[in-house]
Amino acid sequence: MNPIVLIPARMAATRLPGKPLAEIGGIPMIVRVLRQAEAAGAGPVCVAAGDKAIVAAVQAAGGRAVLTDPDLPSGSDRILAALAELDPGGAHDVVVNLQGDMPFVDPGVVGACAGLLAAQPACDIATVVAPEQSPADRTNPDVVKAVLALEPHGRTGRALYFTRSTLYGEAPVWRHVGVYGYRREALARFNAAPPSPLERREKLEQLRALELGLSIWAAVADAAPISVDTPADLEAARAFAQHRQGTAA
Repeated sequence: MNPIVLIPARMAATRLPGKPLAEIGGIPMIVRVLRQAEAAGAGPVCVAAGDKAIVAAVQAAGGRAVLTDPDLPSGSDRILAALAELDPGGAHDVVVNLQGDMPFVDPGVVGACAGLLAAQPACDIATVVAPEQSPADRTNPDVVKAVLALEPHGRTGRALYFTRSTLYGEAPVWRHVGVYGYRREALARFNAAPPSPLERREKLEQLRALELGLSIWAAVADAAPISVDTPADLEAARAFAQHRQGTAA
């Protein structure tokens, strides 16, 4: 396999405009994500940017970025556009899509996606889950839950469904972490298809892949990474960075 890691980012986020350049401990968030992806060693890393300001920030930090159409409707559209520019010959057969709003994502989470595709020949798309953080996760529609058929070792499993609905029973509830590894042909097939009925119902695009018959596998992470979607999330991330810096001092 020959993976590439792409990080889609745009300034016009609805709940937190300009968030890729929001500073966390003096470092733009997109640069923090870039550094974590590079530390994974899964393959070359590039930011698929919807704005020139993001490209400039990444390049100023010594990273690689390509400018994509700011009007593209989704992150998967953005990474396909970047892929067409970066690798028109198709040398990279696996694409890891890392969201640009997880500034402290464990590099191992990034590597897990590529590793799953290598370990499971039947896997079209790899992703990551983490244990629920509290019982309240089970009824929270903002927490996307993954229903898995776990392997006996309990660290990977085939995804049967994803939902925002309440899950019952004594089994663990897995929070979905929005990191994906695609075989290149699966990414192209997914993007070419219109939104599916279940996708529209749950507002979860990974359900389109399942309805297409694509196989999704998930690796189990120890904890979900911090994700920044709102001003409150940003303040929490800044506090975490300050605490971590103080602990390391």
